[in-house]
Amino acid sequence: MTKPKVHVKKGDTVLVIRGKSAGKKGKVLEVDPAKSRVVVEGVNKIKRHTKPTRSAPQGGIMEREAPLHSSNVMLFCTKCNNPTRISKKILEDGKKVRQCKKCGEVLS
Repeated sequence: MTKPKVHVKKGDTVLVIRGKSAGKKGKVLEVDPAKSRVVVEGVNKIKRHTKPTRSAPQGGIMEREAPLHSSNVMLFCTKCNNPTRISKKILEDGKKVRQCKKCGEVLS
């Protein structure tokens, strides 16, 4: 069985293209390739009722980001300031990098 692939990595800037948070930009905090889900900073906020614990002694209603399906986000190129797809490029030293389809900028 092959490992499922996700087109974004932790730390990438993405634009949400579907759902209630469509049009919002944010940084990817977590990636779950097995479920094809990503957690984006400040997007898809949910309210969670929590009991008091040692880490959160107050308890109450906490707000946090919920995972989105990876197909609902698009990588955002900071150079051309547009959402873009990626292409894979092999450099002369044999290293594989991701590249912006629109402007050709090498993404980390």
